Amino acid sequence: MSKEASSDIGLIGLAVMGQNLVLNMADHGYHVSVYNRTTTRMTAFVDRVQNEEPCSERVHGYESLEEFVASIKRPRKVILLVKAGRGTDAAIDSLLPHMEEGDIVIDGGNAHWMDTIRREKDIRARGLHFMGSGVSGGELGARFGPALMPGGSDEAWTSLQPIWEAIAAKVDPDTGKPYEDYAAGKPITEGTPCTAYLGPDGAGHYVKMVHNGIEYVDMQLICESYFLMKELLSMQPDEIAAVFHDWNQGVLDSYLIEITADILAQRDPRDASRFLVDQVLDTAGQKGTGKWTSISTLDLGIPANAMAEAVFARFLSALKVERVAASQVLKGPGVEFSGDQQEFIDLIRQALYSSKICAYAQGFSLMTEAQQEFNWQLDFGTIAKVWRGGCIIRARFLQKITDAYDNDPELANLMLDPYFRDALHDGQSAWRKVVAAAAESGIAVPAFMSALAYFDGYRSAVLPANLLQAQRDYFGAHTYERTDEERGRFFHVDWPVDGRPEIEV
Repeated sequence: MSKEASSDIGLIGLAVMGQNLVLNMADHGYHVSVYNRTTTRMTAFVDRVQNEEPCSERVHGYESLEEFVASIKRPRKVILLVKAGRGTDAAIDSLLPHMEEGDIVIDGGNAHWMDTIRREKDIRARGLHFMGSGVSGGELGARFGPALMPGGSDEAWTSLQPIWEAIAAKVDPDTGKPYEDYAAGKPITEGTPCTAYLGPDGAGHYVKMVHNGIEYVDMQLICESYFLMKELLSMQPDEIAAVFHDWNQGVLDSYLIEITADILAQRDPRDASRFLVDQVLDTAGQKGTGKWTSISTLDLGIPANAMAEAVFARFLSALKVERVAASQVLKGPGVEFSGDQQEFIDLIRQALYSSKICAYAQGFSLMTEAQQEFNWQLDFGTIAKVWRGGCIIRARFLQKITDAYDNDPELANLMLDPYFRDALHDGQSAWRKVVAAAAESGIAVPAFMSALAYFDGYRSAVLPANLLQAQRDYFGAHTYERTDEERGRFFHVDWPVDGRPEIEV
């Protein structure tokens, strides 16, 4: 080892997430080498860090990749936080000539899991290790404790584990409640770290993608709850903020509910007499991970309509000009509410919780199928534990999911767990009333409606697919199974039957 090799880990890509992750590692006592393709960004960051204790002596900047790599102790660990896709491939191609056998490359970006599988295979063939690790929690999480979802080789994880466990968010081991002392500006060292080895090659990035797919639904359901209170109950943003604040004290306690209350209470910086949320244009963006999740559900044949509806809702929001024009042409029913406002608010709360259960059930069902497809062995209780702190969907609710899989690791669907089964039974009357009221009033609540359809479809022993399969056999000779025969035997008739014999195919 050369004298220069003094850093414990290196990081390439000094956008905000990269900078905050570096400071997080330095806070926990690690020496970090940093490199950025644009050198001025690197030097500006290092100069700023010189005024931050104790990070000032633990962050080391380098202008060349060769010097950067040489400064890291072996086996070298290098984190990439660069643009996904071609940007990541370019960074890897530039880095590998300077790396040696046994070194580890960690992709911390939002990579597509199939890219991670490809990269891991290629880099393993060169005698190095590649890990794809989801990083969730945004800028604040990166700085003080994200949820980290690594996938790769056992050997690489053994080397990375002490750092990942140190910098990850922490939760109380008994309650699952996150330790969050961001205001103090001190590293959080107590509690159970929100990270764990999830499996080989693309497992970590796949789990992170499903996390984001669930996040899409969670956000959409919250927005629909807000919209029902706004449109149907004619409530002001600060009144709705108070409702979300109250909900955050119970089973809906979560980061997204918490920030929703903050957002709705925020006055417009330009005019304190109005609320900022009313000035935000109703067009939502996305980075593609929700779409990836929906595509994967289609590829694997998993019903996850709530996830897809959340993505479609964002697509529909982007058609702002068309929607404004259509509002002058396409007319719906008048919005009118004559019931008890407080009672209906509680109905929305129950509908939100019931829909949330279905959304998570879809996500975990997707991961159940994916592990078969990609030869992974995912531990769903552990995944729920990782999501309890640091990440965007962190919530009290996740402890119940951990408990469900601890009680039955082979649970076919989250809705079948006794706790969630009872919650759905208790909440479905309210859920149906909310969906019916929205439909009668012409208020779009696609996530509520699709989650309810999933619940009703999954609990139905008989569905109208018998007619559908008969139609398929009629026009395409696609065959069918019979209710009075064992599964796996297929039949066909030449339609219309009119006495024609049934043929076993």
